[in-house]
Amino acid sequence: MLPMLQRPVAPVPQPVAPAAAQSAARPIAQPALAAATGPYGVTPERRALLNTIRFAEGTWIGGSQEGYRVLYGGDRFGDLSRHPDIVVRRRYASAAAGAYQFLPTTWDQAAEELQLRDFRPASQDQAALHLVQERGALQSFDRHGLTAEVLARLAPEWASLPTLEGVSHYGQPVKDRRELQKFYQRELERLRRLTSA
Repeated sequence: MLPMLQRPVAPVPQPVAPAAAQSAARPIAQPALAAATGPYGVTPERRALLNTIRFAEGTWIGGSQEGYRVLYGGDRFGDLSRHPDIVVRRRYASAAAGAYQFLPTTWDQAAEELQLRDFRPASQDQAALHLVQERGALQSFDRHGLTAEVLARLAPEWASLPTLEGVSHYGQPVKDRRELQKFYQRELERLRRLTSA
């Protein structure tokens, strides 16, 4: 892996026009918009994107904090002071962990660049947004929402997200683009209602 240089972080964007209303979403057992503890602001749009990545990666778990403790394959770990770095062998062998299924090397690099001191939910959220930025998708997402192009830019980072052809960048199972966009819109409407209440 080539070393990455520290890049300027993306500012919090101005809100975009509301999307068409979708079906009402169920209550979630976590704070919807926790205060950011790093350089990336967490708007309702960005939170909906993060939740959509979790949904695709199988760590959504009804939106609970439990998703931040998921190992590859679905088992849980307890200590959020650091990445667990546990290799799990299932269909594939992987040490991916957390809400965004960070590989240890990916996590270590993001944590160093962002000076993250733990593996708690707020740190994982910041690292995930950093990866979105590194893939060149954050600015486009902030301007245009969860488009097919944004998903395709993120597909090399998250194998469960579809390329423009609708397949995984790595030949693994992938979520359908329409299903992801529908989930995103539901989450965005729910989060906007929470922030306007």
